[in-house]
Amino acid sequence: MRTWSEMSQIQPKVTKMLTNSIQKDRVSHAYLFQGARGTGKREMSSLLTQSFFCSNRDGVEPCQRCKDCHRIQSGNHPDVHEIVAEGQSIKKEQILHLQKEFTYTGLESNQKVYIVQDADKMTANAANRLLKFLEEPNRQTMAILLTENGQSILDTIRSRCQILSFQPLNAKNLENRLMEEGINEATARLLASLTNNLDEAVELSRDEWFAKARKIVIQLIEILQSKPDEALLFIHNEWMPHFQDREAHSKGLDLLMIWFKDLVYEHVENEAAIIFIQEKERIQKSSYQWSKQFATDALTHILEAKRNLHSNVHPTLVMEQLTLQIQR
Repeated sequence: MRTWSEMSQIQPKVTKMLTNSIQKDRVSHAYLFQGARGTGKREMSSLLTQSFFCSNRDGVEPCQRCKDCHRIQSGNHPDVHEIVAEGQSIKKEQILHLQKEFTYTGLESNQKVYIVQDADKMTANAANRLLKFLEEPNRQTMAILLTENGQSILDTIRSRCQILSFQPLNAKNLENRLMEEGINEATARLLASLTNNLDEAVELSRDEWFAKARKIVIQLIEILQSKPDEALLFIHNEWMPHFQDREAHSKGLDLLMIWFKDLVYEHVENEAAIIFIQEKERIQKSSYQWSKQFATDALTHILEAKRNLHSNVHPTLVMEQLTLQIQR
């Protein structure tokens, strides 16, 4: 479980606002945490809930040892209620059940917290029932709504919440967090350059598809350098069967772009910026064959390929054209 000190490294502005509220005993009755998946909303909601209940706090930091802290961490606290979508939506009946639960006296205190995951998935009826709940705030009750799409939340609900926007994780912070998850430095650095979403990065790290994608990109580079006449054959036999939809092709192009950026960094002697750190020897060797201008032109062609891909040009045509452009 993370501490406020650790969260301040991930979401400094949100952490500062929440810890100030805790210190001044001015915790809001309702929060809306909005931001992309993997930016720490769930961790922050759990930490805030611990600070709300923990009677052994050290300043703002919950003790992490008491009964309340342990039960919140395990999801078993009797006065903490979590609502998640049933199927594709959060239904009115779920909010009604929550309201009924809150009419009862707390099992161990009068404090209660409810956390609504994916609050944007509430049906219209559910959202209106929640609004009625928010209109009658109780000082000892706290609501935390989590969403990736804050603008889809009813304005009337938004107006009754303190809105905290979670920023995308910067690459270095994400790289460090991935390494904390047990991912090696080389993979963590590559993933952090592809996405600022922690959950997506972790999923990719465990995906055999991604490991093979990285290998195919390196193989394409080798063929373009040593056997350029076979590059189109490689695209048809290896690239196309693996990158089977536009999203997959886009990720492949992103990997290819990172490689050529690394080649530029090698030419300008900015070794610290290189992402494919396991391929430094290959990148150095490539710099003898391909100039900085060649790498820059390749990046321009890859960006054009991504635009064509998103404009619904057939992926095979996109990759054929890109391969020919890089070969010239």
